[in-house]
Amino acid sequence: MRVLAFALVAAICGCSESPPATPPPAPFATAAITAEHIARWSRTCALCHANGEGGAPRIGDTAAWAPRLAQGEDVLLAHTLEGFNNMPPLGYCMDCEGDDFRALIRFMATEVPPS
Repeated sequence: MRVLAFALVAAICGCSESPPATPPPAPFATAAITAEHIARWSRTCALCHANGEGGAPRIGDTAAWAPRLAQGEDVLLAHTLEGFNNMPPLGYCMDCEGDDFRALIRFMATEVPPS
């Protein structure tokens, strides 16, 4: 009888399916950069990220960007939208959307500075 009870409990507990995992949001690395993004970067982000003003990580400085990227997309987007330390909310890009910020972060974190 114990074996039957154990088998019944095991069958009931083992048959429940886990809910499907929610796929993670697209990482910064997949955000496409366009000529429009470069123009936006030049008039907004570049004010601080070209020379590291106010402690901003410089464009292309992968060592400075690595710990920031390690915090995850949600944290970086929140800092961008709300402002963080010396960075103003939206980083002066009032016409940027979430995908724009993703592309601009990827651009700054990986690209060689324009000459």
